[in-house]
Amino acid sequence: MLVLCRRFQPEVVALSDEQAAGRLQRALREEGLRTDVLSGEAGQLVVATHPDAQCVMSAITGAAGLAPTLAAVRAGKRILLANKEALVMTGRLLLDEVERCGATLLPIDSEHNAIFQCLPQDASGVRQDGVSSIVLTASGGPFRTWSTAQLDHVTPEQALAHPRWQMGRKISIDSASLMNKGLEVVEACFLFDLPVDRVEVVVHPQSTIHSLVRYVDGSLLAQLGEPDMRIPIAHALGWPERIDSGAKPLDLVALSRLDFEAPDTGRFPALRLARDAAATGGTATAILNAANEVAVQAFLERQIGFRTLMDVVDHTLNSVASQAARTLDAVLDADACARRVAHDQVLKRPMVTS
Repeated sequence: MLVLCRRFQPEVVALSDEQAAGRLQRALREEGLRTDVLSGEAGQLVVATHPDAQCVMSAITGAAGLAPTLAAVRAGKRILLANKEALVMTGRLLLDEVERCGATLLPIDSEHNAIFQCLPQDASGVRQDGVSSIVLTASGGPFRTWSTAQLDHVTPEQALAHPRWQMGRKISIDSASLMNKGLEVVEACFLFDLPVDRVEVVVHPQSTIHSLVRYVDGSLLAQLGEPDMRIPIAHALGWPERIDSGAKPLDLVALSRLDFEAPDTGRFPALRLARDAAATGGTATAILNAANEVAVQAFLERQIGFRTLMDVVDHTLNSVASQAARTLDAVLDADACARRVAHDQVLKRPMVTS
């Protein structure tokens, strides 16, 4: 962060950790830089609603990203949404706020951005004319070819080693369990106003086709590119125009082949759980997300094994009743209840010793 502040000299930055923010502020003052350093959620809200911010990239992982995302929406910003959990938790509540406040919401998850690029659009926005279904692609994660017996012995270090992307700890574990794709299914249902049975998932190890749209006439439109997040970010920053992302062009001859396979929901039940939550509706998707966050943290701290992750989520979904998600308070209450149930379930599981 110090290097970034030296280069861009922003008016204000915010860090989640108060002590880290203090260290950064002292270092900047010693170098004569005038950037103000804030901390915590309060600092994030200041940055997200700053009057000079034309675009706000929402990329804080997990439920922690909800408050600043919602604040940016209410400030009427252009939101570049990478934090899928905010939409998974709130669904129509967030989208209704976008419309009410005159904000713009553009997806920059590579899959949802690809769908956005492949859907028909006009001045009023994305349309569904002739759309049969959408197809989200998944890399399959680091354990795509592992047996159930091998999955019993997965370590956090192995799960963090994604074969295609360099990501944060939580999203790397989600990718390994396929919960990341499950959350993306839920997000796609809300973003593109589709029922869950019209959202497909296919495993595509090369991560070159980022997602596809099926049309009723048999056409299948795909967005291809190098696995480089600069591409969807540049698309959202420049939209409706195109700007240079700095990513290298895709070499089709060098690529030579594209492979696809169906996801295995037996070894990776996260997709099934996410689909069930999406079909249930209400606060079920907030419960899904909360339970998963608790389970992922427990796995990273070696409290539970890899295959126990989805056991905790499944138990929580079956234990916490879904309610109508009419208010933000209802969503937050469901989130808190699910976290308590998931945490209790973690404590009942045997500690992982290896």
